[in-house]
Amino acid sequence: MGLRLGDELAALIHAYGVTDPEARDRLASLARSANRRRREGWWHQFGDVLGDTYRDYIEMETICDSIKTFQVQLVPGLLQTPAYGRAVTVASRAWQTAEEVDQFVQVRMARQERLTGDDPMEFWAVLAEGVLRQQVGGPAVMHDQLQHLADLAERPNITVQVLPFSRGAHAGMFGPYLMLSFPRVSALDLVLTETPTGNIWIERESDVARYRGLFDDARTSALPPTESLSMIRHVAKEHRP
Repeated sequence: MGLRLGDELAALIHAYGVTDPEARDRLASLARSANRRRREGWWHQFGDVLGDTYRDYIEMETICDSIKTFQVQLVPGLLQTPAYGRAVTVASRAWQTAEEVDQFVQVRMARQERLTGDDPMEFWAVLAEGVLRQQVGGPAVMHDQLQHLADLAERPNITVQVLPFSRGAHAGMFGPYLMLSFPRVSALDLVLTETPTGNIWIERESDVARYRGLFDDARTSALPPTESLSMIRHVAKEHRP
């Protein structure tokens, strides 16, 4: 079996030639924090429905201070309503029983504490217009989801932008990704790419830099936040049953 993410972060100190003492200490501290949270995290009670990569992601989500994401077709999990999240979970066919679906949706809702708790992270999402128009769960579910998305977008720690169809081809069309940044570890960002057969962590700085460029391109091509909010509320009305 491969290393879990906390161990991989520790290995980065050696594998990528980190020699600066302060950077080494910060990376080692992050690895220790990840390993500690792996032992103590609330998500362990849902272990039967969570794969290793998803557990790794939750662990990193609890200690990062910001996430940037580009999504092609789905509302990000941290911004989903329970009904929307359930519709997505059922459609994935990854869980076979109603109990497994219920548990996975509970995990997704519990994760949202990172946006609304005492120490909320910064969250910046660029959404292709298809995210707003894909009928997930039916018109009523979509109406409520987009209203919820618009409400969250007004929080000071959350930025949501929409990349309209009218912008044409763009560099982010290949698929969704998330980029996590960590406090006091400016030398390290992590990227998680999402695929139908599993999610992949990207850690090498040259590769992460490529995703930084992709996100910068997406956010500058997208509508500004205020115009995006207006578009989200307008499309929500179109979904109203």
